[in-house]
Amino acid sequence: RRAAPLLRNLYGQNRWLSSSGKGSEYLVRVKSFMKEHVYPAEGEVMKHQNGTSRWTVPQVVEDLKAKAKSEGLWNLWVPADLDPGHKLGVGLTNEEYAALAEEMGAVPFASEVFNCGAPDTGNMEVLLKYGSEEQKDRYLTPLLDGTIRSCFAMTEPAVASSDATNIQASLERRGDSYVVNGRKWWTSGALDPRCEICIVMGKTDASAVKHKQQSMLLVPMPHEGLEVIRPLTVFGYDDAPHGHAEVHFNNVTVPSGNMILGEGRGFEIAQGRLGPGRIHHCMRLIGMCERALALHCQRAMSREAFGGKLSDKGLVRKDIAESRIAIDQARLLVMKAARSIDEGGAKKARREIAMIKAVVPLMAQRVIDSAMQVHGAAGFSQDTPLAYLWSQARWLRMADGPDEVHYETVAKMELKDHAAA
Repeated sequence: RRAAPLLRNLYGQNRWLSSSGKGSEYLVRVKSFMKEHVYPAEGEVMKHQNGTSRWTVPQVVEDLKAKAKSEGLWNLWVPADLDPGHKLGVGLTNEEYAALAEEMGAVPFASEVFNCGAPDTGNMEVLLKYGSEEQKDRYLTPLLDGTIRSCFAMTEPAVASSDATNIQASLERRGDSYVVNGRKWWTSGALDPRCEICIVMGKTDASAVKHKQQSMLLVPMPHEGLEVIRPLTVFGYDDAPHGHAEVHFNNVTVPSGNMILGEGRGFEIAQGRLGPGRIHHCMRLIGMCERALALHCQRAMSREAFGGKLSDKGLVRKDIAESRIAIDQARLLVMKAARSIDEGGAKKARREIAMIKAVVPLMAQRVIDSAMQVHGAAGFSQDTPLAYLWSQARWLRMADGPDEVHYETVAKMELKDHAAA
């Protein structure tokens, strides 16, 4: 394969993009759109999110979505293998899209502008891969159009949900319907006023073998018996209007046709959903790190203390160098994982996916923390994006499975390889 071309990002640094001409073209276009439209809108979005109407959608975001859509920068995440005719997306590979996700990650709301935000991308991928034609018509089409949003209900407050076999919510078949009962929390997106569909993971058969007990079901929102209890905060941030909700299902009844793929297929669906989604999460984190490092350097060059510029201090320079090294190492690992998915699917790339999920959030936490430190007290305030970016990195060490689960996966596969040697 030919060496990847070097491109420049907004901060003038070189980076790698291993892609076709199409991937390079869309990266340039996304960079331009971010610079011309998204960054200038950040102040207005932040003001809205800190105001009394923060649980409503900022009009500027809807306007940006319409503009991105009109320019063909829409559903860029849809992988080429799921969209052979490029009718839904633009035909990028996971590796090509990863570079775009990095650019979007620098601004927290940017992914939504291109209809590439979580959890919608994962939920749309579930429907693309496993949904019936009726399910696609009713829910996938408006999600792809960006007129509704969605949420995913898996984690439960009563059990250790990092082991998904612990999930206790019940999906009971009664005639031509399923009845849902259970408590979920950290259901991201459930508070969004545009959220109209929830994918719920629960048990359909507690007597089946361990990994065949779980299923996934579509529950329209709002719905009788479905109660959004409260928003949960992450280090004090409520992420309005998207939010992370505690949700109770009390005898929620939906048609049997809302079952995705069939009973007992929940784990199969979950594995198919999480692979590309972890690429997206990790590359968005790397975008946050690039922004943090740019702010780190700018601060160091503009401030003086103890007789000289901070950028002339050995410890500050060491921190900058370590951040650059860590970011570039992590990016290469994620790109390898993305290429592995493109070449063999998420199942064959399981080790690489686990590796990036263990490495990137922790790397991001350290890089952003270093940038906060050089900013002094300002780094902990609302005057820079750093405190919020740090909170995102820290909770992503738990979201989609804690670090320990991913280390266990890598070690298990490594030991298996050596036992067979």
